[in-house]
Amino acid sequence: MAILNSKEIDILNVFLIVVSLALAFNLPFQLFLFSYAFLGPLHYLTEINWLKEKNYFLKETKWIVIFIFLAFLVTVPYFLRANLPGNLNEQPLVKNISTLLNKSSDEIVMFAVLLALGLIYFKNKLKLLLFLAPSTVVTYLALHYFPDFALAMAVFIPTIIHVYLFTLLFMIYGTLNSKSTPGIIAIVLVILVPVIIMLSKVNLADYIPIRETVVTSFNDSGFGMLNLGISKFLLPAQEENFTLLSVIGIKTQIFIAFAYTYHYLNWFSKTSVIGWNKNLSKTKVYTILIIWAVSVALYIYSFKIGFMALLLLSLVHVFLEFPLNMTSIKGILQKIGAK
Repeated sequence: MAILNSKEIDILNVFLIVVSLALAFNLPFQLFLFSYAFLGPLHYLTEINWLKEKNYFLKETKWIVIFIFLAFLVTVPYFLRANLPGNLNEQPLVKNISTLLNKSSDEIVMFAVLLALGLIYFKNKLKLLLFLAPSTVVTYLALHYFPDFALAMAVFIPTIIHVYLFTLLFMIYGTLNSKSTPGIIAIVLVILVPVIIMLSKVNLADYIPIRETVVTSFNDSGFGMLNLGISKFLLPAQEENFTLLSVIGIKTQIFIAFAYTYHYLNWFSKTSVIGWNKNLSKTKVYTILIIWAVSVALYIYSFKIGFMALLLLSLVHVFLEFPLNMTSIKGILQKIGAK
């Protein structure tokens, strides 16, 4: 099998963008569920392995334990609410821990982002501390006094910002190095996708006959909150009347389905460029495939069970990618500054 070069991969990505958007328009809920259940776990596993081989884009990998711990803290309320037997969920201590961590999820996510930013820009520990201390305080005050900003931290960063904005920044960083014309076209298309979706006419009658199992699976995924959050951000006046099968609800879901699907396809398409497959031994390949197969089986059996089983792995891969995201931003700024 021939290995595609950088330009051919960029051309492939233009095709993948168009296909992902077309499928998202026609099957916004089904495409998202399929991509999240089938492509998601394989992406988490292969990317975490690749990040490990790249030392997580950090000078000292010991910091990774903190990112994993922060991701764990974000998942704790979900497990306390959903998985405790009997009435343990109603015990005061359990409820207090769950409530505290749930209310602190935006601060936890933002601290992880600030830590990644500090680790990329400051190699000296004293300078890192001098950066983290005031920036954490300022961020806390901003989250406290601006609820919409808090929503963006807790809901958007681990989800739509991760799969859309950070993917776009990664594409820009790569294209600034390759100066590929198809790469530029792909970037422009990704930027235009939200505009295309918002300006398109949506016929609600085309989406109403969605199978009950699809609706149930989507509700079990918990992503209705993301849909509501984006819709609220776009049209705050319609929050009280929001439904998934409204025009804004469908358009939001089309964007979510596109963003997640293309995020995964972009990763798998760039195997030869990124080289995430180069350090995969047979043992690692078999291990990844077994975990992936079990994950997919869980999603097929019950999307809710699959979601809960993979939640920590999903968030760990998001948090571990923060240093790479900050590296991309730093690289873009350096390229622009050099010009």
